[in-house]
Amino acid sequence: MPTTPCPHPLRTALYNEVHARPYERMQAPLAFSHLAFVCDAGAREAERAHLETLLTDLHLPVPAADANHLSVELPGCRLRWERHTEFVAYTVLRGLKPGEALDATPAHRSLPEDWLAAMPGQLLVASRGLVLMQSARPLRELADRWLEADTLVAAGIADGDLQVFGDLRLHPDGYGRWLVGVGNAAMSQRRLGRYLQRLLEIDTYRMMALLGLPAARAVTRRLDELEPQLAQLAASGHGTSLAEETAQLDALTRLAREIEGAYAQHHGRFSASSAYFALVEQRIDELREERIEGLQTIREFVDRRLKPAMTTTAWASRRLGALSERVSRASELLRTRVEIEQQEQAHQMLGSMNRRQQLQLRLQAAVESLSVAAITYYGAGLVGYLAKGLYAARLPVPVELVVAASVPLIAISAWLGLRKLRRRVEA
Repeated sequence: MPTTPCPHPLRTALYNEVHARPYERMQAPLAFSHLAFVCDAGAREAERAHLETLLTDLHLPVPAADANHLSVELPGCRLRWERHTEFVAYTVLRGLKPGEALDATPAHRSLPEDWLAAMPGQLLVASRGLVLMQSARPLRELADRWLEADTLVAAGIADGDLQVFGDLRLHPDGYGRWLVGVGNAAMSQRRLGRYLQRLLEIDTYRMMALLGLPAARAVTRRLDELEPQLAQLAASGHGTSLAEETAQLDALTRLAREIEGAYAQHHGRFSASSAYFALVEQRIDELREERIEGLQTIREFVDRRLKPAMTTTAWASRRLGALSERVSRASELLRTRVEIEQQEQAHQMLGSMNRRQQLQLRLQAAVESLSVAAITYYGAGLVGYLAKGLYAARLPVPVELVVAASVPLIAISAWLGLRKLRRRVEA
């Protein structure tokens, strides 16, 4: 039997990752609805349990524990479920019957109303639309009636096989609207599904990118207050006392703490907005838009409306990072000055201690001299008492001579003894 090399443990998972979310097969005419819910960790688990409840009630298999995509046929519609990093998306597809009123029943009405109303997470994107054969009725006439003319966008996509109309705004029912016309009857179902999916992703990623704009505005307002404070602290940090510079360093530290807190709080959101905007531009490029006379394209709308918001978000992120670096540099300079002054004070203190120690040594030497004199005096007195005692005992002892001879001996012995003791203590 042929031997098989040892596979990498992630080989199969990585092969399947690029096929994790296949495009739906779609055939005109149909109605579609798309909803995206922003979910935190707790809401994600609740949302999955909510989906499993619907499938269990309909006696349908639930997705695997590690699945992030599901496409399933439900009574009256087809449901596509996708789990992303920050949001969960539902796409509902329902085929239109011959003669059915185009706007009679949106696709999401095929889902249980109470189940949809109890969906965990926060609804951010809600769009619905129609995919029609262009020969069925004039598409432009329907777009003028169904969409807002002031913000109407349109383009031919897929090399002219599709026409797309939208207004990128919320209507009274709380949903945005899209109108897609199929001009090529031979267009494959998978290709139609691919382009519709890109269109819905543009709508979703556009809203996810805009989540960073409120944070950018709040950060900008706060930076307008913090930057003058930094300029004032930097200007007042020259030629002041150590106590004042220490107080300024404390103020800079508090300022740096607030800026770093804002950076940690908003940097992830700003980075995500930049990434989502890059996806929006990529999806628009994949549409290969062709202008419809008299109407702006999706690219033009994004460049005029979305790109300035993304520029504001990117500028707030860069400005926050730049201010953090400026505070760090100012703090480092002030900290260096404080350390230099502290070292100078420490040097002066050490000099004072050295002078005090030298004085103590001199006093110690003087005390030692006095100690030698005192020991000699008392030692000579003892020798005198001893000589007088011997003389009283009728011994021929010259008292004065003995006392005089003992004085240098006692003095030398005392001096040598104190010197040896001092060396032992110093050692």
